[in-house]
Amino acid sequence: MKPPLLLIGHGTHDETGVAEFGRFVHRLRCRLDGLPAEVSGGFITNARPPLGDSIASLVARGHHHLIAVPLSLTGDRRALGDIPGTMALEQERHPTLEYDLGRPLGPDPRVLKLLAERLADARAEMPRFVTDEPPAEIGPGETAVVLVGHGSTDPAVNAEVHRVSRLFWETHAADLLTVETAYVSHTRPGVPGGLERCRRLGAKRVIVLPYVLFAGGVLERIWAQALAYGANHEGLDIRCAEVIGDCEGLADVVIDRYEEALAGGGQASAPAARRPSTVLPVTRPFPPGRTPDVVGQGAENGAGLVTAIAPRLDTTRDTGTGTGPLGAPLNSASLELDPLDVDAFEVDAFDVEAFDAETPEPETEGEIEADSMIGMADRGDAGEEPRGDAPDGPLAQPGVASAV
Repeated sequence: MKPPLLLIGHGTHDETGVAEFGRFVHRLRCRLDGLPAEVSGGFITNARPPLGDSIASLVARGHHHLIAVPLSLTGDRRALGDIPGTMALEQERHPTLEYDLGRPLGPDPRVLKLLAERLADARAEMPRFVTDEPPAEIGPGETAVVLVGHGSTDPAVNAEVHRVSRLFWETHAADLLTVETAYVSHTRPGVPGGLERCRRLGAKRVIVLPYVLFAGGVLERIWAQALAYGANHEGLDIRCAEVIGDCEGLADVVIDRYEEALAGGGQASAPAARRPSTVLPVTRPFPPGRTPDVVGQGAENGAGLVTAIAPRLDTTRDTGTGTGPLGAPLNSASLELDPLDVDAFEVDAFDVEAFDAETPEPETEGEIEADSMIGMADRGDAGEEPRGDAPDGPLAQPGVASAV
C-alpha cells in the first residue's frame, strides 16, 4: 500500500472555503482509492480540521510515512504557514513519523489551462440589462485581463505572480489587449490599480481573473474592489471570473505532485547530514637549528613545520606597540634579533630564493587603507573581485552633486 496523501491548507475563517477544501479532499479519495492510498487533509491555522489531528489519525491507523502536498499556487511560506516547522513539531509528537514534502501547484501548465477555462466562461456574452438594443460588440483587441493574486510581503512571491500573468498571456490569451497583474493586499497595484491600467491602455472590457484556488473571503474582497471601481467608470465593462475551485483538472495536478514526491522528487523530512569542512593548513619547512617564535610550537623539535599565516593578520605590524608572546609589552626597540646565518643552512632543507619568491612583500599603511577602500566600494557581500569598470574616484552620494 502506498503512503497516504496529506493535503495542507493555509486555513480560512470563511466556511465556504473550508467546505470546498473538504469536497476536494473527498474527490482525491475517490481518485486514489484504486492505487490504493489514503487521503487526508488539514489546516495549519484558522480552520478545522487542524493538521495535527489529521496526522494523528493517520499514525493511529499505522501510517508512519506521509506525502504532504501544500495546496498553494505560490511558495509563500508567510501566507501558507511554516510547514517544515509544523511538521517538525508533529515529528516530536510522533517519533516514528517521516514525510516527503511536495512542490506547490503553480505555475503548472494545467493550472494555466484551468484559468483559461474560467476566462472563457467570463468572456461569454452575458448582458447585464435586458433592453431592446443589442449589446455593443467588443472585440478581443479591446478586452483586457487583470490576474489577481493574494499579494505578499515577499517580493519573490509577487514576482512569481507576474511571471504567471506573462505565461498566461502568451499561451492562452495572446489575442487579448493585455494581461495585467494585481494583488488583493500587502503590495501594489491593487485591483483598482490593475483596472485603471487596462482602461488607460484603451480596454473597453476588463475581466478580473482570480489566481485563487477556492472561494472564500479572498474572492469576495476581489469582487468588492472590482465593483467599487466599476461604480465610478460606467463606460467600462468589468466582469469577474470564478476561482479554479474543486475540479478534476486540479486533482490531476495534485496527484502528479504526489507521484513526484513519492518517486523522490520532494523534500525529505530527514536530510543527509553535512560533512564538516576541514581546512588543511599550508606549511613551509623551517630550517634546522631555529625554532619559531610561537609559544608552545616548535620548542621541542628544532626542524618542525611553521603554519603559513597571511601577514595582514598580524595587527601589531608596523605599529611599534603591542604585546609579546608571553604578554610583555612589545616595541620596536626591544626587537633585537640575532643575524641569520644563511650559509649555515643546508640547501636541501631551506632554499632562500624559493622562500623569498613565495613570501609577499609587506604592505605599507597606505596600501592597506587603499585595499580596504577597494573592498568597501567595489566588492559585494560575497567578496567578489573588483570590477574593471569601477570608478577611480569616490562614488556620488544620493542628493549630493558630484564634481566632474
